[in-house]
Amino acid sequence: MRDLLKNPIWKNLELGYSIPDSIHAVSVALPTWNDVINYEEKNQACMNLLKSIYPRFGLNPIVKRLCEKVKKENYYNNKSIWPYPNESIAFKAKKYIDRNTSEQFSLIERRDNLAFLITEKEGSIYAKSFWQHTGLGISSRAAAIELGLEDCPPKSYVNECSQRIKNRISKSTKINSNYIHLTSSGMSALHTSLEIIYKLFPAKPTLQIGFPYVDVLKLPMNIFYGAKLITEENCEDIELEIKSINPSALIIELPSNPMLKCVNIKKISKIAKKLNIPLIVDDTIGSNLNVNSLEHADIVFTSLTKIFSGSGDILAGSLILNPKSKWIDQFRNALKDINLPTLSDGDTVYLEKVSRDVNQRVFEQNKACLELKKRLETHSEIKNIFHPENCPNFNSLLTSDGGYGCLLSFELNGGLNKAKKFYDSLQVSKGPSLGTKFTLVCPYVLLAHYDELDWAESFGIPSHLIRVSVGLEDQDQLWKSFSEALNNL
Repeated sequence: MRDLLKNPIWKNLELGYSIPDSIHAVSVALPTWNDVINYEEKNQACMNLLKSIYPRFGLNPIVKRLCEKVKKENYYNNKSIWPYPNESIAFKAKKYIDRNTSEQFSLIERRDNLAFLITEKEGSIYAKSFWQHTGLGISSRAAAIELGLEDCPPKSYVNECSQRIKNRISKSTKINSNYIHLTSSGMSALHTSLEIIYKLFPAKPTLQIGFPYVDVLKLPMNIFYGAKLITEENCEDIELEIKSINPSALIIELPSNPMLKCVNIKKISKIAKKLNIPLIVDDTIGSNLNVNSLEHADIVFTSLTKIFSGSGDILAGSLILNPKSKWIDQFRNALKDINLPTLSDGDTVYLEKVSRDVNQRVFEQNKACLELKKRLETHSEIKNIFHPENCPNFNSLLTSDGGYGCLLSFELNGGLNKAKKFYDSLQVSKGPSLGTKFTLVCPYVLLAHYDELDWAESFGIPSHLIRVSVGLEDQDQLWKSFSEALNNL
């Protein structure tokens, strides 16, 4: 496999290369600003070059191969195939499609251990939306096992690996592993969280506090009963605002993506308890090794795809039910009635392997990101840097050994034109996702909010923002890459 610490993927001719060099990669090389635009515009020449794609935003090539096999064997011409781990989860997708279409545009076919949702016409539009927002579809490793490309690991070893992963999370969170559940993705963990909430609370919108990662807002908004968004900056009285909206649950990120801000979770937690509203926290970017969110949250979900794995070639998540929550017994009873989207056998074994060094990696990436931030601050081309160190609320949540994570964003003097020039000349791996051992850069707002840039701008999120996930490269060499691109402006 290509060593991206020493040989990053950044050249124009590498458009569409898998990042990392793996059939299970979750990122794809977008070396230039125009590549990003062509990717978002679904330019056919660009799309034809993609060797991988983020698994929720499209079908991994192995998953696509499995779908084509099913399509060919059953003569499903002009239909779309969406594989799920079981019939119960596939039915959730079908139910969503049926709710949003006037005709019957979907059916489910069982095959071996999987269930395939078959859609056509308008149904395929909603099927794609459900696939993206929920993260409930099968993984590339599950597809590879189904196709006979990889061996299915022994169940006893899978269970052993699952417990090891839970024990790792348990050690950092100080939560008994019985309250920790591994899921197929971070978004499927949120989906399960909301299923729990709606078994206990009325079907009302959730309330997102702080500008969020796109699908953290879109999942409750589109798949469940709606979502509202407020920011502390735009609220004179946040308690009054929460009370007037009266949501089914509050959702916050620690910190937010991509601005790396942190809401006053201590204050919000007190308000939530007072108003009898559960609080759900996404600690993916902060990492439970850096911040203690369970002291204030009822439910915490995490994308283990990112920092926990560090490998960039697996989709995984975790769901933690806080045993100190006033609703813990109800949460656990509700979960018994939900078909939990568990992590596949192959992914469980792989995640256990790649996460063995997570503590050391997080410690080193905390330092590396902070070092890059301090060096960037000295450069005249930098207008603004966004990083959790600048947020008092984040600092108040730090664990004894905690740091600020691997992510920062910045804005250049000169706006869009300078951002394009910088991005195009930067010689590090460029593509979506974060938390990898190798540095990964992208114009995040373009990728996440391409069709709603004005809306994002209204929350103070500039469309030309550069987001950097800092890896384990030699820090002087990494700075050389950044300073050369900055000095060329």
